Amino acid sequence: MSSLGAALAARKTWRTLEPLHGMIYFVPEATEAYGALGITGRDGYFASRSAPMGAVSAEVVVATFFNFNPALVHHAIPGAWAITTPDALVAARLEAVDRAFRRILGHDVVESAEMARASELAVSAAVVAAHHSEGRALCAAHCALAWPEAPHLRLWHAQSILREFRGDAHIALLVTHGLSGLDSLITHAATGEIAPELLRSTRGWSEDDWGGAADSLRQRGWLVDHEKLTFSDWGVEQRHDIEDVTDTLSIAPYDAVGDDGCAELRALCRPWSKAFSEVLFR
Repeated sequence: MSSLGAALAARKTWRTLEPLHGMIYFVPEATEAYGALGITGRDGYFASRSAPMGAVSAEVVVATFFNFNPALVHHAIPGAWAITTPDALVAARLEAVDRAFRRILGHDVVESAEMARASELAVSAAVVAAHHSEGRALCAAHCALAWPEAPHLRLWHAQSILREFRGDAHIALLVTHGLSGLDSLITHAATGEIAPELLRSTRGWSEDDWGGAADSLRQRGWLVDHEKLTFSDWGVEQRHDIEDVTDTLSIAPYDAVGDDGCAELRALCRPWSKAFSEVLFR
């Protein structure tokens, strides 16, 4: 596979499988599982996703999650560790994954040969990611967790590793391009892929925070319109560079599976990702 083809396969495979991981941030099973431990509201997201790193400080979570208002993180961390343990949250998250998969995909799919095959392919890629986790803190933390036994849970855990592998690399590139977490949200909004208000509100930033950062990006040449989020030509080039190099830095796990393996994995997982998306994101 050429480097360009490998980068494209990495992006396509990550994007196809991402709903299988991302659903854990939206399903009621997760809210229930964390609530049973005494962690409620948005705190469940920060505590459960950071739990593989152990009882880390809020500052570590701010750094690794990157684009959230630090006030949201400090609301959850380190208070969560006085209520429950990281190990308990890791177990609760996996329990929620099991229940959500069975509810949305059904027992037959969860227990199918297709699920077992998809798991095998995804795990093969994730194991390679574990050998390339230098500088990727969230990925490394997930790699250190024990592998679940059930194929659908192994598939979910593998995709968790692969998405953090890619995400950690993406953050490194945002930093080297001089972007803060808030800046990165605004440049994402400027692509038109997602509504600015959704990005702002879900990450806990005020309108003043957002407006000030947008003005700074205009002054630095990323944006040109004084009212809208419109990229300059240079800003477009920078954004494309970030995305292209993210793809390149994400190649290794998928290249190990091969073009045919990636295509098979996407074909197997596409209907399951669609099922989650239709239930949770319509």
